[in-house]
Amino acid sequence: MTYPQGSWTGGTLTARSFLKPHHVARAVFHPAWIPQSLDPSVDALKKVRVIAGAVAGFGVYTFVEGGFAFDEMLDNAATACLVLLFITPLTVGVMLYLWQRSGAGTVAQLKEPLLRSLKLLLLFIGSALGTVLIFQLGGSLGMLGTMLVSVVGLWMAFFVIAGAYRISGNFFGTAVVHRCLPPLLAAVTTWLMAIPDLVTGDLHGLSLAMGVFFILGAPVTVTAIAMLEMGRLKSRYGIRLADHPAVLSPMPGPTPGPTPTPPPPSYAPNGFVPPQGNPYGTPPQGNPYGTPPQGNPYGTPQQGNPYGTPPYGSPYTPGPQNPYAPQPPYNPPAPPPYNPQ
Repeated sequence: MTYPQGSWTGGTLTARSFLKPHHVARAVFHPAWIPQSLDPSVDALKKVRVIAGAVAGFGVYTFVEGGFAFDEMLDNAATACLVLLFITPLTVGVMLYLWQRSGAGTVAQLKEPLLRSLKLLLLFIGSALGTVLIFQLGGSLGMLGTMLVSVVGLWMAFFVIAGAYRISGNFFGTAVVHRCLPPLLAAVTTWLMAIPDLVTGDLHGLSLAMGVFFILGAPVTVTAIAMLEMGRLKSRYGIRLADHPAVLSPMPGPTPGPTPTPPPPSYAPNGFVPPQGNPYGTPPQGNPYGTPPQGNPYGTPQQGNPYGTPPYGSPYTPGPQNPYAPQPPYNPPAPPPYNPQ
Protein backbone atom coordinates (compact mmCIF):
# COMPACT_ATOMS: atom_id res chain seq x y z
CA MET A 1 0.00 0.00 0.00
CA THR A 2 1.47 3.33 -1.06
CA TYR A 3 0.97 6.66 0.65
CA PRO A 4 0.83 10.06 -1.05
CA GLN A 5 3.70 12.45 -0.69
CA GLY A 6 3.91 16.20 -1.04
CA SER A 7 3.60 19.32 1.02
CA TRP A 8 1.05 19.73 3.80
CA THR A 9 -1.17 22.30 2.10
CA GLY A 10 -0.32 21.47 -1.50
CA GLY A 11 0.71 25.08 -2.18
CA THR A 12 -2.87 26.40 -2.03
CA LEU A 13 -2.32 29.08 0.63
CA THR A 14 -1.53 32.67 -0.29
CA ALA A 15 -1.40 35.91 1.67
CA ARG A 16 -4.99 36.72 0.66
CA SER A 17 -6.19 33.34 1.90
CA PHE A 18 -5.80 34.50 5.51
CA LEU A 19 -8.62 36.97 5.00
CA LYS A 20 -10.93 33.96 4.84
CA PRO A 21 -10.40 31.64 7.80
CA HIS A 22 -12.42 28.81 6.27
CA HIS A 23 -10.01 28.68 3.32
CA VAL A 24 -7.08 28.39 5.70
CA ALA A 25 -8.93 25.71 7.68
CA ARG A 26 -9.55 23.69 4.53
CA ALA A 27 -5.86 23.79 3.59
CA VAL A 28 -4.60 23.07 7.12
CA PHE A 29 -7.11 20.48 8.37
CA HIS A 30 -7.67 18.68 5.08
CA PRO A 31 -4.09 18.41 3.79
CA ALA A 32 -3.11 17.40 0.30
CA TRP A 33 -1.84 14.00 1.48
CA ILE A 34 -5.29 12.81 2.63
CA PRO A 35 -6.69 10.41 0.00
CA GLN A 36 -9.88 11.40 -1.75
CA SER A 37 -13.10 9.40 -1.50
CA LEU A 38 -13.34 6.38 -3.73
CA ASP A 39 -16.73 7.29 -5.20
CA PRO A 40 -19.40 9.98 -4.74
CA SER A 41 -21.63 7.70 -2.63
CA VAL A 42 -18.97 7.21 0.05
CA ASP A 43 -18.21 10.94 0.03
CA ALA A 44 -21.92 11.72 0.42
CA LEU A 45 -22.13 9.34 3.40
CA LYS A 46 -19.27 11.21 5.07
CA LYS A 47 -21.07 14.52 4.66
CA VAL A 48 -24.30 13.05 6.03
CA ARG A 49 -22.37 11.64 8.99
CA VAL A 50 -20.83 15.03 9.76
CA ILE A 51 -24.13 16.92 9.47
CA ALA A 52 -26.03 14.32 11.48
CA GLY A 53 -23.43 14.39 14.23
CA ALA A 54 -23.49 18.19 14.38
CA VAL A 55 -27.29 18.36 14.51
CA ALA A 56 -27.57 15.62 17.09
CA GLY A 57 -24.72 16.99 19.19
CA PHE A 58 -25.15 20.78 19.11
CA GLY A 59 -28.68 21.31 17.85
CA VAL A 60 -30.33 18.93 20.28
CA TYR A 61 -28.20 20.19 23.16
CA THR A 62 -29.14 23.79 22.40
CA PHE A 63 -32.81 22.85 22.25
CA VAL A 64 -32.62 21.00 25.56
CA GLU A 65 -30.77 23.79 27.31
CA GLY A 66 -33.24 26.36 26.00
CA GLY A 67 -30.71 28.55 24.22
CA PHE A 68 -27.16 28.88 22.97
CA ALA A 69 -24.50 29.61 25.57
CA PHE A 70 -21.11 30.72 24.18
CA ASP A 71 -19.23 30.03 27.42
CA GLU A 72 -20.79 26.58 27.59
CA MET A 73 -19.65 25.92 24.03
CA LEU A 74 -16.07 26.86 24.93
CA ASP A 75 -16.10 24.48 27.86
CA ASN A 76 -17.52 21.70 25.71
CA ALA A 77 -14.87 22.36 23.07
CA ALA A 78 -12.09 22.03 25.63
CA THR A 79 -13.64 18.82 26.97
CA ALA A 80 -14.02 17.41 23.45
CA CYS A 81 -10.36 18.12 22.72
CA LEU A 82 -9.25 16.18 25.78
CA VAL A 83 -11.55 13.31 24.84
CA LEU A 84 -10.15 13.25 21.31
CA LEU A 85 -6.59 13.34 22.61
CA PHE A 86 -7.33 10.20 24.61
CA ILE A 87 -9.78 8.28 22.43
CA THR A 88 -8.17 8.62 19.00
CA PRO A 89 -4.72 7.18 19.86
CA LEU A 90 -6.39 4.49 21.99
CA THR A 91 -8.68 3.33 19.18
CA VAL A 92 -5.91 3.39 16.60
CA GLY A 93 -3.64 1.50 19.01
CA VAL A 94 -6.24 -1.27 19.38
CA MET A 95 -6.50 -1.61 15.60
CA LEU A 96 -2.70 -1.69 15.27
CA TYR A 97 -2.60 -4.53 17.80
CA LEU A 98 -5.22 -6.50 15.85
CA TRP A 99 -3.44 -5.93 12.54
CA GLN A 100 -0.13 -6.95 14.08
CA ARG A 101 -1.64 -10.20 15.37
CA SER A 102 -2.98 -11.06 11.92
CA GLY A 103 0.58 -11.41 10.65
CA ALA A 104 -0.20 -9.66 7.37
CA GLY A 105 2.01 -6.68 8.14
CA THR A 106 3.86 -4.74 10.79
CA VAL A 107 3.34 -1.45 12.59
CA ALA A 108 6.60 -0.12 11.16
CA GLN A 109 5.03 -0.10 7.69
CA LEU A 110 2.46 2.43 8.92
CA LYS A 111 4.88 4.75 10.69
CA GLU A 112 4.74 7.64 8.21
CA PRO A 113 0.93 7.90 7.87
CA LEU A 114 0.50 7.47 11.63
CA LEU A 115 2.85 10.37 12.35
CA ARG A 116 1.03 12.60 9.89
CA SER A 117 -2.34 11.81 11.46
CA LEU A 118 -0.90 12.48 14.93
CA LYS A 119 0.41 15.88 13.79
CA LEU A 120 -3.03 16.78 12.45
CA LEU A 121 -4.65 15.72 15.73
CA LEU A 122 -2.27 17.81 17.81
CA LEU A 123 -2.64 20.78 15.45
CA PHE A 124 -6.43 20.79 15.79
CA ILE A 125 -6.38 20.34 19.56
CA GLY A 126 -3.81 23.12 19.94
CA SER A 127 -5.91 25.46 17.77
CA ALA A 128 -9.11 24.73 19.72
CA LEU A 129 -7.47 25.14 23.13
CA GLY A 130 -5.72 28.29 21.96
CA THR A 131 -9.06 29.78 20.87
CA VAL A 132 -10.60 29.00 24.26
CA LEU A 133 -7.63 30.60 26.01
CA ILE A 134 -7.88 33.78 23.88
CA PHE A 135 -11.52 34.33 24.83
CA GLN A 136 -10.86 33.64 28.50
CA LEU A 137 -8.01 36.16 28.66
CA GLY A 138 -9.76 38.82 26.60
CA GLY A 139 -11.47 40.53 29.56
CA SER A 140 -8.26 41.13 31.51
CA LEU A 141 -6.38 43.22 28.92
CA GLY A 142 -8.29 46.50 28.97
CA MET A 143 -10.54 47.94 26.32
CA LEU A 144 -7.96 48.15 23.52
CA GLY A 145 -6.60 44.70 24.31
CA THR A 146 -10.11 43.32 24.47
CA MET A 147 -10.94 44.68 21.02
CA LEU A 148 -7.75 43.28 19.53
CA VAL A 149 -8.22 39.92 21.20
CA SER A 150 -11.85 39.84 20.07
CA VAL A 151 -10.83 40.26 16.42
CA VAL A 152 -8.20 37.54 16.71
CA GLY A 153 -10.57 35.34 18.71
CA LEU A 154 -13.35 35.62 16.14
CA TRP A 155 -10.93 34.71 13.37
CA MET A 156 -9.74 31.74 15.37
CA ALA A 157 -13.32 30.73 16.20
CA PHE A 158 -14.29 30.59 12.52
CA PHE A 159 -11.02 28.82 11.78
CA VAL A 160 -11.63 26.13 14.40
CA ILE A 161 -15.31 25.64 13.49
CA ALA A 162 -14.42 25.20 9.82
CA GLY A 163 -11.57 22.92 10.85
CA ALA A 164 -13.93 20.84 13.00
CA TYR A 165 -16.11 20.28 9.95
CA ARG A 166 -13.10 19.07 7.96
CA ILE A 167 -11.80 16.96 10.83
CA SER A 168 -15.18 15.29 11.30
CA GLY A 169 -15.08 14.18 7.67
CA ASN A 170 -11.54 12.81 7.48
CA PHE A 171 -10.99 12.23 11.24
CA PHE A 172 -7.43 13.53 11.35
CA GLY A 173 -6.52 12.02 8.00
CA THR A 174 -6.66 8.46 9.31
CA ALA A 175 -7.95 7.31 5.91
CA VAL A 176 -4.32 7.45 4.80
CA VAL A 177 -3.72 4.59 7.25
CA HIS A 178 -6.92 2.63 6.55
CA ARG A 179 -10.08 3.65 4.73
CA CYS A 180 -12.29 2.28 7.52
CA LEU A 181 -10.64 4.20 10.35
CA PRO A 182 -12.57 7.51 9.93
CA PRO A 183 -16.07 5.96 10.33
CA LEU A 184 -14.83 3.74 13.17
CA LEU A 185 -13.33 6.69 15.06
CA ALA A 186 -16.46 8.78 14.52
CA ALA A 187 -18.66 6.08 16.04
CA VAL A 188 -16.33 5.35 18.97
CA THR A 189 -15.90 9.06 19.80
CA THR A 190 -19.61 9.82 19.89
CA TRP A 191 -20.32 6.80 22.09
CA LEU A 192 -17.56 7.59 24.59
CA MET A 193 -18.75 11.20 24.85
CA ALA A 194 -22.36 10.08 25.49
CA ILE A 195 -21.67 7.30 27.99
CA PRO A 196 -20.59 9.62 30.86
CA ASP A 197 -23.96 11.39 30.75
CA LEU A 198 -25.75 8.05 30.92
CA VAL A 199 -23.55 6.76 33.73
CA THR A 200 -23.82 9.90 35.85
CA GLY A 201 -27.54 10.29 35.11
CA ASP A 202 -27.11 13.85 33.80
CA LEU A 203 -30.24 14.02 31.64
CA HIS A 204 -30.28 17.85 31.45
CA GLY A 205 -33.53 18.12 33.40
CA LEU A 206 -35.50 15.80 31.12
CA SER A 207 -37.39 12.66 31.96
CA LEU A 208 -35.61 9.32 31.74
CA ALA A 209 -37.09 8.38 28.36
CA MET A 210 -36.50 11.80 26.75
CA GLY A 211 -33.05 12.16 28.29
CA VAL A 212 -31.92 8.79 26.96
CA PHE A 213 -33.39 9.62 23.56
CA PHE A 214 -31.55 12.93 23.28
CA ILE A 215 -28.27 11.60 24.68
CA LEU A 216 -28.21 8.54 22.42
CA GLY A 217 -29.35 10.44 19.33
CA ALA A 218 -25.84 11.42 18.25
CA PRO A 219 -24.04 8.07 18.73
CA VAL A 220 -26.86 5.99 17.23
CA THR A 221 -27.13 8.21 14.15
CA VAL A 222 -23.39 8.46 13.57
CA THR A 223 -22.88 4.72 14.14
CA ALA A 224 -25.60 3.75 11.67
CA ILE A 225 -24.08 5.93 8.95
CA ALA A 226 -20.56 4.72 9.78
CA MET A 227 -21.66 1.08 9.46
CA LEU A 228 -23.26 1.83 6.11
CA GLU A 229 -20.07 3.54 4.97
CA MET A 230 -17.88 0.60 5.96
CA GLY A 231 -20.37 -1.77 4.31
CA ARG A 232 -20.00 0.12 1.04
CA LEU A 233 -16.20 -0.07 1.26
CA LYS A 234 -16.36 -3.83 1.84
CA SER A 235 -18.94 -4.72 -0.82
CA ARG A 236 -17.65 -2.44 -3.59
CA TYR A 237 -13.90 -2.33 -3.01
CA GLY A 238 -13.12 -5.31 -0.79
CA ILE A 239 -11.80 -3.11 2.05
CA ARG A 240 -12.42 -4.67 5.45
CA LEU A 241 -11.54 -3.16 8.81
CA ALA A 242 -9.85 -6.38 9.97
CA ASP A 243 -7.41 -6.41 7.02
CA HIS A 244 -3.97 -4.94 7.53
CA PRO A 245 -3.44 -1.92 5.25
CA ALA A 246 -0.36 -3.61 3.77
CA VAL A 247 -2.50 -6.28 2.08
CA LEU A 248 -4.87 -3.76 0.49
CA SER A 249 -4.14 -2.82 -3.09
CA PRO A 250 -3.82 0.88 -3.88
CA MET A 251 -7.20 2.37 -4.65
CA PRO A 252 -7.57 4.56 -7.74
CA GLY A 253 -8.69 8.13 -7.36
CA PRO A 254 -12.15 9.27 -8.29
CA THR A 255 -13.06 9.14 -11.97
CA PRO A 256 -12.96 12.64 -13.42
CA GLY A 257 -16.22 13.83 -14.87
CA PRO A 258 -16.71 15.05 -18.44
CA THR A 259 -14.91 18.21 -19.43
CA PRO A 260 -17.42 21.08 -19.34
CA THR A 261 -18.03 22.91 -22.60
CA PRO A 262 -16.60 26.45 -22.42
CA PRO A 263 -19.16 29.26 -22.81
CA PRO A 264 -19.28 31.08 -26.17
CA PRO A 265 -17.34 34.34 -26.40
CA SER A 266 -19.13 37.59 -25.79
CA TYR A 267 -18.80 38.69 -29.41
CA ALA A 268 -20.65 35.65 -30.78
CA PRO A 269 -24.14 36.63 -32.03
CA ASN A 270 -26.87 34.75 -30.15
CA GLY A 271 -24.25 32.53 -28.60
CA PHE A 272 -23.43 30.92 -31.99
CA VAL A 273 -19.80 30.24 -32.76
CA PRO A 274 -18.92 28.99 -36.29
CA PRO A 275 -16.89 25.80 -36.40
CA GLN A 276 -13.22 26.41 -36.02
CA GLY A 277 -10.64 25.36 -38.61
CA ASN A 278 -11.05 24.69 -42.36
CA PRO A 279 -14.78 24.12 -43.08
CA TYR A 280 -13.87 22.20 -46.28
CA GLY A 281 -11.81 19.64 -44.46
CA THR A 282 -8.12 18.95 -44.53
CA PRO A 283 -6.65 18.64 -48.04
CA PRO A 284 -4.74 15.44 -48.72
CA GLN A 285 -1.02 15.54 -48.43
CA GLY A 286 0.91 16.12 -51.62
CA ASN A 287 -0.75 16.76 -55.01
CA PRO A 288 -4.53 17.25 -54.43
CA TYR A 289 -5.18 16.12 -58.03
CA GLY A 290 -3.56 12.78 -57.57
CA THR A 291 -0.25 11.35 -58.72
CA PRO A 292 0.25 11.28 -62.50
CA PRO A 293 1.10 7.90 -64.02
CA GLN A 294 4.73 7.13 -64.29
CA GLY A 295 6.47 7.42 -67.61
CA ASN A 296 5.35 9.10 -70.81
CA PRO A 297 1.53 9.31 -70.89
CA TYR A 298 1.68 9.42 -74.72
CA GLY A 299 3.46 6.15 -75.08
CA THR A 300 7.03 5.12 -75.75
CA PRO A 301 8.72 7.08 -78.53
CA GLN A 302 10.09 5.07 -81.43
CA GLN A 303 13.11 5.68 -83.54
CA GLY A 304 12.53 8.58 -85.81
CA ASN A 305 9.22 9.71 -84.33
CA PRO A 306 9.87 12.19 -81.49
CA TYR A 307 6.27 12.08 -80.42
CA GLY A 308 6.05 8.36 -79.99
CA THR A 309 3.36 5.98 -81.01
CA PRO A 310 -0.04 6.62 -79.46
CA PRO A 311 -1.17 3.90 -77.10
CA TYR A 312 -3.99 2.69 -79.30
CA GLY A 313 -2.61 3.58 -82.66
CA SER A 314 -3.54 6.45 -84.98
CA PRO A 315 -6.52 6.01 -87.32
CA TYR A 316 -4.89 8.40 -89.78
CA THR A 317 -1.60 6.65 -89.94
CA PRO A 318 -1.08 3.65 -92.23
CA GLY A 319 0.74 0.60 -91.13
CA PRO A 320 4.29 0.43 -90.20
CA GLN A 321 5.44 0.97 -93.82
CA ASN A 322 6.97 4.16 -94.96
CA PRO A 323 4.26 6.04 -96.84
CA TYR A 324 6.88 7.70 -99.02
CA ALA A 325 8.58 4.50 -100.12
CA PRO A 326 8.21 3.72 -103.89
CA GLN A 327 5.47 1.30 -104.67
CA PRO A 328 5.32 -1.07 -107.64
CA PRO A 329 3.09 0.10 -110.50
CA TYR A 330 -0.42 -1.03 -110.51
CA ASN A 331 -0.53 -4.29 -112.43
CA PRO A 332 -3.65 -6.26 -111.90
CA PRO A 333 -3.26 -9.98 -112.41
CA ALA A 334 -4.42 -11.43 -115.74
CA PRO A 335 -7.67 -13.35 -115.70
CA PRO A 336 -7.36 -17.02 -116.30
CA PRO A 337 -7.86 -18.10 -119.88
CA TYR A 338 -11.21 -19.24 -120.92
CA ASN A 339 -11.43 -22.96 -120.42
CA PRO A 340 -14.80 -24.27 -121.24
CA GLN A 341 -15.87 -27.50 -119.66
